[in-house]
Amino acid sequence: MSETLEPALPQELDRQAERAMRRLCDKQLTVATAESCTGGLLASLLTDIEGCGHGFDRGFVTYSAKAKKELLGLPEDLVEDNDAVSAKVAKGMAEGALDRCDADIALSATGFAGPAGPNCEEGLVFMACARRGHATVIAERHFGAIGRGPVRIEALKVLMDLMEQAIEAD
Repeated sequence: MSETLEPALPQELDRQAERAMRRLCDKQLTVATAESCTGGLLASLLTDIEGCGHGFDRGFVTYSAKAKKELLGLPEDLVEDNDAVSAKVAKGMAEGALDRCDADIALSATGFAGPAGPNCEEGLVFMACARRGHATVIAERHFGAIGRGPVRIEALKVLMDLMEQAIEAD
């Protein structure tokens, strides 16, 4: 179980993260994260599993458009469209993270966790999982106006599902 986040996370998410990280390490794989709306929560969850730190390569928290461009190499026109919340941006973030590290798998999340302004759907999150030698998988979820914390937790659940699928892909 995670040590630091365990009191704040649903038990099933904590167990899923532990299971995924242990399986990742058993297969001698590593993971990286590229996060926007989750603000580093995914990296924190994955690095909180005792005995599995060697399975985590690095995390990019790229909340701003500038960070997405500078740290992950996303083209400016891609980032500027729809406030950087799209399937293409999520895909670019995951693939950009893989391009900038030695990890085998990269997970990304971009979305509107809370109220974001006109033409921005609260609770809309795009997530992606890139694994070397495999097609990038993209997930789109409409969690609704359930609040920033709950949207982030729901996104983590989807990301854990994507990670587990990537670990087992061969």
